[in-house]
Amino acid sequence: MMRGLAFAAGLMLAGCASTQSAPQTAPKPPSADVIASQVGEKPTPTSPPAGQQWLYGSAEGAVASAQVYRALASYVRAVAISAAPHRQVVLAEGSTLAAPRFDDCGDKPLAAVFDADETLIWNLGAMRYFAEQHQDFDPAVWDQWEKTGTGKAIAMPGVIDAVKVMRGAGVTVIVNTNRTAANAKGSEDTLRAAGLGDFKHGETLFLMGDTPDGASKDGRRALIASRWCVIAMGGDQLGDFAQAFNARDLSVEGRKTLATSGPIADLWGHGWFLLSNPVYGPSIRGGFADIFPSDKQWEPK
Repeated sequence: MMRGLAFAAGLMLAGCASTQSAPQTAPKPPSADVIASQVGEKPTPTSPPAGQQWLYGSAEGAVASAQVYRALASYVRAVAISAAPHRQVVLAEGSTLAAPRFDDCGDKPLAAVFDADETLIWNLGAMRYFAEQHQDFDPAVWDQWEKTGTGKAIAMPGVIDAVKVMRGAGVTVIVNTNRTAANAKGSEDTLRAAGLGDFKHGETLFLMGDTPDGASKDGRRALIASRWCVIAMGGDQLGDFAQAFNARDLSVEGRKTLATSGPIADLWGHGWFLLSNPVYGPSIRGGFADIFPSDKQWEPK
């Protein structure tokens, strides 16, 4: 998901460290929060950062994407043909991650909602440019990418087949991305050129600026759920599912606990599907004390 993920997110890739230090944060875009990234980590004259090597180049990265989309398509098809009443997987208004509630769909048409960047498409052109330039995320450069990057992004492994399965089951595929509404045509063209079919702004493509809450996708999710029965969502950042995951006061451990315990834990693979992204976003944060428990510290004798 691109720009504007909370407290350190978005696709707005950033961070161009020239050492093996922790990822740096990018300058704050006008309409987005700070974004963390490995765009410039461990640069060499001929090699991109390790995170990009894994995500965009490795067999493991391709398999991780393909297996998520295979499971997602199977899940969506099974739900679509089920005779059981359908329920939203978008959090109901007023509910929380600690006490989630999901509304009944009634007779609304079925839909599956996805982030775009590093969820449906890999932004190979822009990501290579930032890495080669050892450049932090630049809103002006990204603005140009949204407008002119058509044909330089590709569908992620497994996506095209999954989209065919979902559409074949009568489920509308909708994109909710933090690309900007001002560049709607560029995003429509990019998705089409990647082989994902046609998306129309305001109908099956929702962009930052469509609702007054900026980079938060909650408003757009609510708007989509008012028209559609959302039976599945996919993204590469937790903010693609609920903005509450990006609360600024959440510690690294607290955020992980919130996502992996309680009623939310059961949603992963059952309506909510997370794609791997070791390159940028709010997951790229935390010091030694945040990542490694103190009672597990070890040193050789």
